[in-house]
Amino acid sequence: MRREDGILELTLHSDGGPLRWGDGPHSELGHCFADVAADRDNRVVIITGAGDRFISGLDDSWVGTMTPELWSRIFHNGHRLLLNLLDIEVPVIGVLNGPARVHAEIGLLSDIVLASDRAEFADSPHFRAGAVPGDGVHVVWPLLLGPNRGRYFLLTGQRISAAQALDLGVVNEILPHGTVLDRAWEHARDLARQPDTTLRYARAAITGSLRRSLRADLTAGLALEGLGAHGSWPDGSAPTGPAVVR
Repeated sequence: MRREDGILELTLHSDGGPLRWGDGPHSELGHCFADVAADRDNRVVIITGAGDRFISGLDDSWVGTMTPELWSRIFHNGHRLLLNLLDIEVPVIGVLNGPARVHAEIGLLSDIVLASDRAEFADSPHFRAGAVPGDGVHVVWPLLLGPNRGRYFLLTGQRISAAQALDLGVVNEILPHGTVLDRAWEHARDLARQPDTTLRYARAAITGSLRRSLRADLTAGLALEGLGAHGSWPDGSAPTGPAVVR
């Protein structure tokens, strides 16, 4: 993180390079977003990824037999991840600096969404890998794409280019690769001219429906994803959890 004039830039990374998703970030980002929300010196937040990808892929931290104890941890942290993100009380700008095929919703739930012309969107870790898409993607993507396009996206493994995402209203601007963060800072400085109360109350007003939708359906979605992970494939083998796609 770095902060300048009340603008917090938060970069997702693994050892300085593009973030690899797994138990670590899934556990830690909920705490991170809660800390960001609690800090009243933050007036605008920018979320981006390191390097040339928003999230680069998945590690092997969840590969193996899924147990009730392991799913309890995933269930707990899955609740906190997106709800704590939406509980940030100031405007959030998402910078999709490259491909986002894993948990793109972390950037797409932002109030202003900017994308590199190299960005691409998909939901790789769930249905096409044998996992129920119930950790919030089942709420977010139908809201972003519309009910029919959203369900198609989740079930078919569809990949959406930056240009398609702009046409579909998923992102607000496409910029040449490497220039997106500069544009985010332009927006952030413009937003930061408003009084604190305007920033905070505007954020509360425009994210209310998103927070209500997630709170209504996230628990059931995570429970169904857990039930799917505890089942077995038609050949009798056991699923290995959500992190089976590379």
